[in-house]
Amino acid sequence: MTSRVLASTILLLAVVAQPIPAQTRLTLADAVSRARAQSPEARASMAAEREAAERVTQARAGYWPRVDFAESWQRGNQPVFVFSSLLSQRQFTAENFQIDRLNNPDPVNNWKSAFLVQQLVFDGGGTRAGVRSAALGKDVASAARQQVGNSLAVAATEAFGHVLRVASQKRAAAAAVEAAQRDLEVARNRRAAGLVTDADVLALNVHLATMRAQQITADAEERVARTRLNDVIGATLDEHFELDERPGLVIDTTDATALEREALATRPEIAMARAKEGLADASHMAARSTFLPQLAALGGYEWNGGQIDTQVSSWLVGAEVRVNLFHGFADKARVAEAAHARARAAAEREGAENAVRLDVRAAVARLDAARARDEVGRATVAQAAESQRIIHDRYEAGMASVSDLLRAAETVFAAESQATAARVDVLIQTAQLERALGR
Repeated sequence: MTSRVLASTILLLAVVAQPIPAQTRLTLADAVSRARAQSPEARASMAAEREAAERVTQARAGYWPRVDFAESWQRGNQPVFVFSSLLSQRQFTAENFQIDRLNNPDPVNNWKSAFLVQQLVFDGGGTRAGVRSAALGKDVASAARQQVGNSLAVAATEAFGHVLRVASQKRAAAAAVEAAQRDLEVARNRRAAGLVTDADVLALNVHLATMRAQQITADAEERVARTRLNDVIGATLDEHFELDERPGLVIDTTDATALEREALATRPEIAMARAKEGLADASHMAARSTFLPQLAALGGYEWNGGQIDTQVSSWLVGAEVRVNLFHGFADKARVAEAAHARARAAAEREGAENAVRLDVRAAVARLDAARARDEVGRATVAQAAESQRIIHDRYEAGMASVSDLLRAAETVFAAESQATAARVDVLIQTAQLERALGR
């Protein structure tokens, strides 16, 4: 019995002594990088960009010759078919010119094997316009992927910041609970000494219950916020990260003009607007190409025979020129439509540039305001904590009321919440400015 207990104890200690898996440390930069690479939205935008790249290859196929191989078998007594099949097989004789045989021929077989080659020589620039349109479409897809990445960076920063905010609120609530418990103990001691009434103890009991409720709420919100963060960065919902609370990138906002120039050069919306303007220009070029002649070369090599093993060869080469003379004014209307679309795209590009400038200026102003609130919040927390300490000492000495004590506690909790919100807002507004700059 003793040996069994000893063995069980050793086994239990071995299990307890197993090392607890270390939590993965996650910085804000890591969260942004994960979101841009692993989230479903990021993977979808990458796939869309690859789709657009394949369309460029398809469009360039117009420059290459088209080569086909065809194998066919036909049998019949249709006069034209019999006549042409015998000629192709080089089996036509003088007897086949007889009127009765021409009108009522015997059925024949024709096995035909053929290579067909067709090369477009000139199409008025239509193929070139198609290749340019496809390339610009790839640029649009690349800009869209960058736009998705920038939006995901902001979303990851907001989710990261929300976890920091609720975790800080949870710590503040825990500290408030400890402070309320100490204040309650002081009030009970003073009531026992006959210095205060039950009202002080009841008021502090209510305050303690309120802080515990705040702590429970913050704990639940932290779990939800961590799940949301995992979803944004493409991690499993159950994975737990230890967040690095060190501040991220600091952007110098003193030179707003330089920031606007950077945004105009790198924002995906500008690249997209310029690509769409180029697409409109390519469409105009394609519409005008219909008025130019088209030239194509073609050739073929074929074998014909009554049996597949008796085929004889023949070849054919040629060229075709096609000129658009009149299509009911449709082509002229398409050219005019493309010209208007080009003017619209130019106006939209100008509007996008103005919107980017406005976006940068607004983001700079919001970031500066967030930084100012952060500085004020840090100072306010220190002042509120010192005020609470003084009032606690005064209450313990009988020089302050319980109302003063409660107001001081509420002021500290509110100051810490506001300071945390301001600190997180700096992170979020920095991410918003990075998005506005196209980084």
